[in-house]
Amino acid sequence: MNSNESLILENQLCFRLYSLTKLMNRHYSPVLKKLGLTYSQYLVMLVLWENNNTTSSISVKKLGEKLDLDSGTLSPLLKRLEKQLFVSRVRNSKDERSVEVKLTDSGCQLKEQAQDIPEQMFSVTGMTVDELHSLNGQLDSLLVTMNTK
Repeated sequence: MNSNESLILENQLCFRLYSLTKLMNRHYSPVLKKLGLTYSQYLVMLVLWENNNTTSSISVKKLGEKLDLDSGTLSPLLKRLEKQLFVSRVRNSKDERSVEVKLTDSGCQLKEQAQDIPEQMFSVTGMTVDELHSLNGQLDSLLVTMNTK
């Protein structure tokens, strides 16, 4: 790519990723609205649903690390989920500085209502399963590479 082409908006990887993220959020929004969730809240719930019970918990710090969100972003998000009765937050009895998050019964039940979301979102991509796996692999490699720079 010559120097004139390098500064064209459509040639920027960051712009492609930005545009795709906005488009994906537009597709997710009406589906998640039915559950009363924002996209960020959905990501939190996905992490909590991986354990799928009301007895396990995760620290706010670990949740933030997993989602790459700082506590200033995560805390209000968790507060809203708690207000909706999907999660509960409690101080760790062994370390008062640490807050643990766990699913409530309502949060566990919400998982059942969300079961078809991945398939709905996959259907709008027009990709095959193999293409999706390949793209995910490429994006994972890009993340690893960029995180080491």
